[in-house]
Amino acid sequence: MGEDVQKLKQRWPLLDYLQHQQNWVAQPAGYDSEFVGLCPLHEETRPSFYVNAHKNLFYCHGCGQGGDLIRFVELSRHLSFRETLSYLEQQQSAPPVNAVDSAAVLEEAVEFYQKQLDCYPEALRYLEQRGLHDVALRQELRIGYAPGGCLRRHLTALGFPPDLLSRVGLLNPLGRDTFYARVVFPCCQGDRIVNLYGRSLGDAFPHRFLPGPKGGLYAWHQVQACPEVIVVEGLFDYVVLRQAGFHHLTCALGNHLSAYQFRQLCDRPRTVYLTFDFDANGSGQEASQRLANRLRARGIDSRCVLLPDGHDPNSFFIHGGDAQQFHSLLEAAQP
Repeated sequence: MGEDVQKLKQRWPLLDYLQHQQNWVAQPAGYDSEFVGLCPLHEETRPSFYVNAHKNLFYCHGCGQGGDLIRFVELSRHLSFRETLSYLEQQQSAPPVNAVDSAAVLEEAVEFYQKQLDCYPEALRYLEQRGLHDVALRQELRIGYAPGGCLRRHLTALGFPPDLLSRVGLLNPLGRDTFYARVVFPCCQGDRIVNLYGRSLGDAFPHRFLPGPKGGLYAWHQVQACPEVIVVEGLFDYVVLRQAGFHHLTCALGNHLSAYQFRQLCDRPRTVYLTFDFDANGSGQEASQRLANRLRARGIDSRCVLLPDGHDPNSFFIHGGDAQQFHSLLEAAQP
């Protein structure tokens, strides 16, 4: 058993797993083999999760968890040691998912989740609490809800094999709906769904994506030609601004842009308004300023929008802010 475990960890480096299966965005931490980013195991705004790629180990200074690849999978997927070994063996031996098959099953999953949303008052209440009142916008963005317990039955009845659902990530290692009790947003690359984002209604870890790339900037095809673009961190920030009438808007799905997202912002001359969370610990402001400096180095006019202390765009509107006040914040944004 011990020899098999070591071989398994050697075949799959921890950093590779985090970047490809968890969409973890890493920054160099001062040494060639050390990286830091936001912790995938708990919600935080200041990066405290460190990975030593040479030793194949992680440690989070925020939650105190640490260990190797197997320990990370145990914690992140709530599996036993033996279940974790089985899961990793299955993931490594499974053939890559065909992009056409993946898009087809994700399309059906999104349609299923959309139909469930109106059947669950707790999900509708959650959207109301997060500031989404516009039913037409909700339908346009194809927001849905995962009640759990019936996705597998629905998709297999349509002819999708359970093995495909597991490899795509819609089912967890126990065969259950990955997005159980979450509001679900599709993430698209052009017209094709490439990932899903789930936001928990309860106490579970709030943010969840499928394994693999999240795609580019959210709804980028709608704003690519705009001379001015507002960039926000989260999809509920995006939702309230769209609802308030701001259409030159995209979402980075976090405050650390991927290389592809950065290239999208730099594809032509424009003014970029960075509207990240205004955290008490300053992490949102720091991320915004770092990105602004990188954009300016590429000749892009970038401005940091200063929200009131402790607010992100979502909470700003929930607590009484309006479109005129937000427009004033954009006008006051400093280069």
